[in-house]
Amino acid sequence: MKVRIGYGAWVVGVVQFFVVHGVVESAWARPYSWARNNISDLGNASCAWQAEPEPRYVCSPEHGLMNGSFVALGVLLVVGVVLTGGGLRRGGLWRGGPAAFLGRLLLGGAGAGFVLAGLAPADVDENLHVLGALLVMGGGNVGLVLAGAGLADRVRPPLRWATVVLGVVAVTALGLFLSRHYLGLGMGGMERAAAFPLLLWALTAGVPGLVGRPAGPASPRRLRQRAPVAARVT
Repeated sequence: MKVRIGYGAWVVGVVQFFVVHGVVESAWARPYSWARNNISDLGNASCAWQAEPEPRYVCSPEHGLMNGSFVALGVLLVVGVVLTGGGLRRGGLWRGGPAAFLGRLLLGGAGAGFVLAGLAPADVDENLHVLGALLVMGGGNVGLVLAGAGLADRVRPPLRWATVVLGVVAVTALGLFLSRHYLGLGMGGMERAAAFPLLLWALTAGVPGLVGRPAGPASPRRLRQRAPVAARVT
């Protein structure tokens, strides 16, 4: 039950983030652009021209709602990381070992980064906000790569490989974003390529765990229960 709550926390956290993202960007008088604007622009408390990393005018009337969504997302990500860590007998997502532990630690740190970003908007405390962003896009993405090796054996290989690929793509995108090589995506587009894979992974892992029992090898107990039936058939 606790593990399923953890999956649900991921799903709710990611879904509410994208819903609020849409609501807040629609409140802008000047059209908000996924290519030209940072995600953090939605949470800026004041209306002003921003010079870095690219010139743009930022005015987010519903910034409080967006910052609340950042905090909620971060808390729910941490809750999910903690609750999905149960043993295999309870349906836990992770196995033991250094990779699993470090991966979970970094993913939990990414949740803390979202909380920090929400509590410290970029135009209020830039240093804390940047720290939060690095926890999300730096530590969280490295955590994804490690999580691919730390997922339990019962998790299907496609999810393991997808986890690693998403992490590698996001780490690469972060490097391109920091070096201002946007490859036609724009500043905001490249930032999203670095930030959204973590959320996509949480949703992809969370939905199957929430709505049904993840597929995996049958437990010894189930095999014993099936044995009499097989015997009668033969």
